[in-house]
Amino acid sequence: MKKRIELLCSLLFPVSSFADVGCDHGYCSEYMLSNGLCEDVIISDVSRGSLKKAETLLSRYVKEGKCRSNLGDGLRGIPKETELVLIAGMGGMEIVSILKEGFLPKNFVFQPMKNTKELRQFLLANGAGIERDFTFFDEKYYDVLCGTRKGDTIYSPLEYEFGRENLRERSADFLAFLAEKNKRDAALLKGELPAAAREEICARVRRREEVLRGCS
Repeated sequence: MKKRIELLCSLLFPVSSFADVGCDHGYCSEYMLSNGLCEDVIISDVSRGSLKKAETLLSRYVKEGKCRSNLGDGLRGIPKETELVLIAGMGGMEIVSILKEGFLPKNFVFQPMKNTKELRQFLLANGAGIERDFTFFDEKYYDVLCGTRKGDTIYSPLEYEFGRENLRERSADFLAFLAEKNKRDAALLKGELPAAAREEICARVRRREEVLRGCS
């Protein structure tokens, strides 16, 4: 099992009901069920093929009535009272769209592939509380946001951009992520760019350098 899946599983906890939205193979649901963390699991995916893979993996639990499948887009078909919702492997704006069309889960673990800043902004603008917010590496860099439907989290501009936990803990993965981003932007700056685009990239680099120096 990849580090990404193992890490996501480590963030899950005992609940009365759990939904894995965009479940793909269903590994996280298997973790919940095999470890006795939940006996009411919904595996959901817009792809019939992906859902079939998860149903095959979890066939024992489906037969036992502990797991049911939902062929649907986003949170359609997921009860609003579901205690914990996992959405992993989608873009941040796609997750925002899912939440807008559906609801803010009571507890959530989100792993956006991009646009994490926009997801942070949406969650906090809608009264959610963010409890974990960090970057990790598993062949590529990923962000994870964990939290609750209601909270009083307030972020600074830098925390929206980089994540509060990243700025406080300064993990090796996060610092390497910033260094890689700056390396890519440095390559862009060697080419021909409009003045506005060049200034925007330079501003991004300066903010990252401040964080790398510990000036956040």
